[in-house]
Amino acid sequence: MSAIAELLAGLAHAPIEKRAITNHGVLNEAYAYAKPSSFSRGIRLDLNGLTILLISGTASIDEAGKSLHIGDLRAQCRRTFANITGLLESEGCTWKDIVRTSCYLRDIDRDYEAFNEERTAFFHEQGLDPLPASTGIQAKLCRPELLVEIEAIAMFRTPKA
Repeated sequence: MSAIAELLAGLAHAPIEKRAITNHGVLNEAYAYAKPSSFSRGIRLDLNGLTILLISGTASIDEAGKSLHIGDLRAQCRRTFANITGLLESEGCTWKDIVRTSCYLRDIDRDYEAFNEERTAFFHEQGLDPLPASTGIQAKLCRPELLVEIEAIAMFRTPKA
């Protein structure tokens, strides 16, 4: 095998730098729940000048792990957006770096119109253009009182190491 081929083979199998992200000012850690759960709030991947944030499903949860705004979809949406905003800020980026969202609604038939109004207003406030790619999904969420949960992917450039 040539030296170049060996180098490329080594790079192809080199580990990707990754670390968990969090913001205790807006959310606690899932492992700190009364019934602990095994996931990170998000993962940061640094790829030679390109950073990708994979933000786990995020809902209307406070910094103590308590569900907020029970029965109020619009308020749950706003808190969910605020929680994701806090996670983005902890990594030095904004909603303008979001490229994709997956939006889970407990009852999509009942709640999609109100959800879409809240999302549209929030994205307008953020000045997003283009809008992120997105999927809306009806799902049974991890807590019965939660009506919406959103996961997101952000991408942005960082100085190369």
